[in-house]
Amino acid sequence: MRLDKLLANTGYGSRKEVKKLLKNGSVTVEGEVVKDPKTQVNPDQQSIYVHGEEVHYREFIYFMMNKPGNVISATEDLHEKTVIDLLHPDDAVFSPFPVGRLDKDTEGLLLLTNDGKLAHQLLSPKKDVPKTYFAVIKGHVTEEDKRAFQKGVTLDDGYQTKPGFLEILKAGERSDIELTITEGKFHQVKRMFEAVEKQVSYLKRISMGPLQLDEELALGEYRELTEEEVLQLKNSAIK
Repeated sequence: MRLDKLLANTGYGSRKEVKKLLKNGSVTVEGEVVKDPKTQVNPDQQSIYVHGEEVHYREFIYFMMNKPGNVISATEDLHEKTVIDLLHPDDAVFSPFPVGRLDKDTEGLLLLTNDGKLAHQLLSPKKDVPKTYFAVIKGHVTEEDKRAFQKGVTLDDGYQTKPGFLEILKAGERSDIELTITEGKFHQVKRMFEAVEKQVSYLKRISMGPLQLDEELALGEYRELTEEEVLQLKNSAIK
């Protein structure tokens, strides 16, 4: 890997700023000052320092966020606050992006990473990665609704969904439910309930594949995944 790319990706500034660091003799590789930005380095095998501080390079980063309901699942937007805006600059420098989208008013588990291969696998319709949501429904959710969801319901555009597993936690004029689906169509959970003449008033994603939302995370907070969680995600994505 080129030295200037490594330093830029690790948060030492833009390529232009990194070149200034190199020119000033602030960077050493294996104890030797290096000024050429094109120098090829191996961060796993070589010691690299900037101003005497060791550079720790990681190619991929994985974050779990408890998304609040006032931001959009995007990397940038001219008018709306995005989930990337909630990241610390030291984490945003890795250029993570949300894996899939949650509606602006939907809360809960959102995975952010710069691992494009894993993101593609998790979102592939062929993988059938399950996603579970907690929702509050206006209307009495019934056993008939459960059977309908298990067969798949027809959305407003004529699309027939794959089977969904609906669990009724509390039934009444205000019903609490959990719904597990393996698709990610636009507004899918809301549209599935509209198909049975009910309305979602609150929606929160609580799991994606083997990854469970960390309930200790307040809305808007995030943390890095553990090595075990990353491994579990990768294993679920290659099945």
